[in-house]
Amino acid sequence: MTRGYSLEQDLRLLINNPKYSDIEILCEDEKKLYGCRAILAARSEVFDKLLYNVMKETHENKISFPKINSFGMEIILEYTYTGSIKEDSLTKDNIIESYHAADYFQLSSLQDFIVKTVKNIFEENQKENYSPELLSKIVEFMPLSEDNMLLNLLIETVSIIQFNTIEFNRLSIKALQYLLSCTHEKEKTFVTPEYEVFRYSAILAAKQVSDDAYKFIMERLPTLEQMKNSFKAEDKFIADHQKVAEELKPLIKFIDFRRIKGQILVNFIEPLKIIPSEVILEVYRFKTLSDKSDLNVIRGGPICEFNYVWDESACGPNLIIEDDGQIVQATENCNSHQNVRAKIKLESEDIFEWDVIIEKVCTHAWVGVCASENLDYEKFAGEQPTGWVLGSYGGCYNSNKAMGYCPSFGDGTKVTVHLDMNKRTCAFTVNGIKYPEVSKWNNLPSKLYPVVSLSYPGRFRILPHKKD
Repeated sequence: MTRGYSLEQDLRLLINNPKYSDIEILCEDEKKLYGCRAILAARSEVFDKLLYNVMKETHENKISFPKINSFGMEIILEYTYTGSIKEDSLTKDNIIESYHAADYFQLSSLQDFIVKTVKNIFEENQKENYSPELLSKIVEFMPLSEDNMLLNLLIETVSIIQFNTIEFNRLSIKALQYLLSCTHEKEKTFVTPEYEVFRYSAILAAKQVSDDAYKFIMERLPTLEQMKNSFKAEDKFIADHQKVAEELKPLIKFIDFRRIKGQILVNFIEPLKIIPSEVILEVYRFKTLSDKSDLNVIRGGPICEFNYVWDESACGPNLIIEDDGQIVQATENCNSHQNVRAKIKLESEDIFEWDVIIEKVCTHAWVGVCASENLDYEKFAGEQPTGWVLGSYGGCYNSNKAMGYCPSFGDGTKVTVHLDMNKRTCAFTVNGIKYPEVSKWNNLPSKLYPVVSLSYPGRFRILPHKKD
């Protein structure tokens, strides 16, 4: 491109270019980059203080940053010179380093840009969500503070991933501990049952001890799905159980064993002898004496007064309701879309909001509302006049009529339904981005129910919506 046509393009010629530089930048990984003092100082107060004061950097042509590596520094240079970042500049390998560097150089607008970019990456490519890896990296790389926007985004993103779908080499034990501490007894959206939280923690702890301990715990702690075919674990414990217990110790205080069914505690957890006996005893005492012994199996605060659970009496024959009514799953025989509606009837003049977590997507996952009159539960809701649903391909359907609405979404997506029964309108939030009311749904019936349509291998969870 001819020089003089684009200021941004011309400034890109200066990035890390020895010809136009007057200072060498030495990074943590010993890589040398090149910069222009005046531009760096004008764009960052940190650079200004380092390059134009009484410190030795003022008089030398070299400056060293022993805690900033070249990946992060390259992003800093690109942003300080041009005020923007190319889409492909941020990668899985440099996101954390770049955010850390932006924080060091007090470039808050760059931090905002990185967080927004990462959020878009997760929303547009659900199948390659590498938030567990990034969370593991950031807890080692940066101070853990509540005002760290990227850290908060990663906590939120990993919280809506089922733990039993995260391989054990993707999430570090330190990252898991921080995640559990941030969600323990907090009203934050979370989708993993507490038993699965314990299972993942125990296996990850055993992995730190030995391969034998890892294999033993894997065999002795089935998933909730596998547990349906298991009556009781063998009454024996691993020789290294004390070492596993020691590794597990930092996580124990952030696991709410009261949310795990007593039969599972007796048959699967207690025999392992990796949980302090006083913890188990306290749980038994709670379950015996408390009026609220039947806590929700998933953390995330108290259950909303509205009964957002699926209705087995209003459900397609090839759909299964699980987990105290919160989960609906399509069986292998469910080759075409079938519907299930929730038990709650929405009819007062109010605004109703609830979340549906797409734990496993299928050929188009559908979320929305329905009127019970003449709804065929064995036929896709969007083809019917009494069904109004948003599909995972990004379109809304009613009476077999479609309209574009939002980008497509996949596994792990959280869809929030906003139903305004005053105006009889509906809107959706997908992965934190709220979209406008569906323009053609402006005269909904006075009596509605939450509904989803799915086929195999679809698996959806319904939850009360918790506002930030």
